[in-house]
Amino acid sequence: MTTPATSNPMLCINLSGDFDALAVEELRSEFDSLSEQQQDVIIDMQDVTFIDSSGIGAIVFLFKRLRSQDLNLSITGVHGQPLELMRYLRIDKCISLFEQQDQA
Repeated sequence: MTTPATSNPMLCINLSGDFDALAVEELRSEFDSLSEQQQDVIIDMQDVTFIDSSGIGAIVFLFKRLRSQDLNLSITGVHGQPLELMRYLRIDKCISLFEQQDQA
């Protein structure tokens, strides 16, 4: 589901498939540990085809935890239904969305 890859000074997490309640439950400990790494985080959603409110909640939770430490969260590769939902919820107004990872 996720492949962490460290690159200074950012930590990149690759998600795939559906980012729904089941996926969030499986990734809860990883998302908790991301905020303790003291690095900016990039979530690559190129391979995510669906996101629900649980997935949005996990992203917002991580964003708030990182922001409280003066760290940044960026999302790359978001498209289709996940992009539509993020725009509808105005997530793109507080979290940077990029088409490709090298733009983040």
